[in-house]
Amino acid sequence: MSVELRPVLQADDLGVVLDSDLGLMRALDAVRLSIARGETFALVGESGCGKSMTALALMRLLPDNGRIVSGSVHLAGEELLSLPESTMRARRGARIGIIFQDPSTSLNPVMRVGEQIVETIVAHTALRGTAARARALGWLEQVGLRDPQASLDRYPFQLSGGQKQRVMIAIALAAEPDLLIADEPTTALDVTTQAQILALLESLQQRLGMAMLLITHDLAIVARMAHRVALMYAGQIVELAEASDFFARPLHPYARQLLDALPALDKRGLTLAAIGGTVPSLTRQFSGCRFAERCANRLPLCEAAPPQLFAATPAHAVRCVLYSAPDLEAAERVIKSAAAPEPLAPAQAAQAGTALLEVEHLRVWFPVRKGLLKRTVGHVKAVDGISFRLEAGRTLALVGESGCGKTTAARALLQLLRGQAIISGQMLLSGRPLDRLAGADLLAARRDMQIIFQDPFASLNPRMRVAEILGEGMRALRPEFDESQRRARILGLLDQVGVRADALTRYPHEFSGGQRQRLVIARALAVEPRLIVCDEPTSALDVSVQAQILNLLKRLQRELGFAYLFISHNLGVVEYLADDICVMQGGRIVESGPATSVLTAPVHAYTRELLAAVPRLTRPARA
Repeated sequence: MSVELRPVLQADDLGVVLDSDLGLMRALDAVRLSIARGETFALVGESGCGKSMTALALMRLLPDNGRIVSGSVHLAGEELLSLPESTMRARRGARIGIIFQDPSTSLNPVMRVGEQIVETIVAHTALRGTAARARALGWLEQVGLRDPQASLDRYPFQLSGGQKQRVMIAIALAAEPDLLIADEPTTALDVTTQAQILALLESLQQRLGMAMLLITHDLAIVARMAHRVALMYAGQIVELAEASDFFARPLHPYARQLLDALPALDKRGLTLAAIGGTVPSLTRQFSGCRFAERCANRLPLCEAAPPQLFAATPAHAVRCVLYSAPDLEAAERVIKSAAAPEPLAPAQAAQAGTALLEVEHLRVWFPVRKGLLKRTVGHVKAVDGISFRLEAGRTLALVGESGCGKTTAARALLQLLRGQAIISGQMLLSGRPLDRLAGADLLAARRDMQIIFQDPFASLNPRMRVAEILGEGMRALRPEFDESQRRARILGLLDQVGVRADALTRYPHEFSGGQRQRLVIARALAVEPRLIVCDEPTSALDVSVQAQILNLLKRLQRELGFAYLFISHNLGVVEYLADDICVMQGGRIVESGPATSVLTAPVHAYTRELLAAVPRLTRPARA
């Protein structure tokens, strides 16, 4: 892919502040970036570092408590910050499209999918009526939505998370904009669909010469897609380089630690190189480097003054005092001295062959009703006769595409689908038949099994503060804890999942997507269950926090003997965490076995297809 040097987007010294209860929050500090026609510019970093805030500032979609206090933003030479809102509204969609991170909150729940795509087409193109609807159908086909004709007339709640994300992509691309801002565009997608979407975005760039700002925590996607990379931390860009140079020779200590934190098959049995602590509060005044408190290479000089963005090479800039001197090799030798990952502690001894969960011939069929009397005319066979066994202290991963039945199977096990579906087969938890439990027996079983839902925003009560959310389960299922014990445990859980203690008085909407996911994980751990169903528990997390969570799950499993039923489309995480794997397709298990065997010597063609679609850090050649 060729890239023109003339920038489509140019942002200089962009500064954004937010008014908060804790004071003035400096969300962005002197952010500079330029994106050329046909270029993919990746913005990476941890949750809360300012990636999504940068996108909102460029689009002038800041929340009511936010404002741009410095800098300029030019789109093809036109200054966006000085435009009246009516003119800027015309630029959005037509000239700049955006794919938001959370499709559940971005799609209108009372409008059909087709109407939402047509709305964009009508607003920014000359198409109307059947022509606009035909264009909408074409976009649903291009983004790989199954049965696109029927999907046009469905509401968002009738679609899976991955399907909703594809609809968001179709809306963003419907008017073929000059610049596409993609904020975690493949977070909710399985690997095969993710590969299709990434290939689609690449082909659109080639056809339209479209510039793309890619915001993601998946560094393997960055390695595949990006021409240039900017690494953000605490509202600043701390490293800026060509993508090939960034992955071959990362300079900033933060970049090194992020790459070391990636899970992989060769890191099984080791702790991941997680970065301790969290992104600092942006309400404070910084006297030195913002990363210093978490840096393994901290020097007294780091606290003396805020570091500048030094040009280590003509095409590679880094915000670190180690590179203020001309000796680049000496700086790199210092950073390479960081500690290596440690072996995991030995697992708690468990009785060999003890089955915590046994599933035999599980079927979950949803009735299809039509007509005035709502007679059943057929069934959707979401899960169609699966069997597996999960032993105490082990992790079984269910993998497969969106809609294959993974989450439905998990919800059936947790008895969350009673009265909604026809469920048959055997489900035993420590020998207890789950489908026959009721009352106090079912309550006791719920204490033994918890779930980490995929969508943290939908699974947290928006009217409850964090302290109430984390304490609710303990009050219902662990009544032996008194108030002081509950509070102590809540504070410990927040520390374990990397959330500051001041979060206790805040509501879910005040957190980023990754931070909300950490709260969901803390809530599941609060009652000390024996089985935890993890439904995409790290899909919304950046690399460093994902490493913290995976280390935490591994440690708790080894210390307490937890079993995990792990549902994920991130095969890198599965490679690192899972002991056994079941591959699902169309409601059935098509391959199962020990993780190393399935991952290194897959037998079924579908398994081989899944593994081939996984993005890797090895960067393919790009024109």
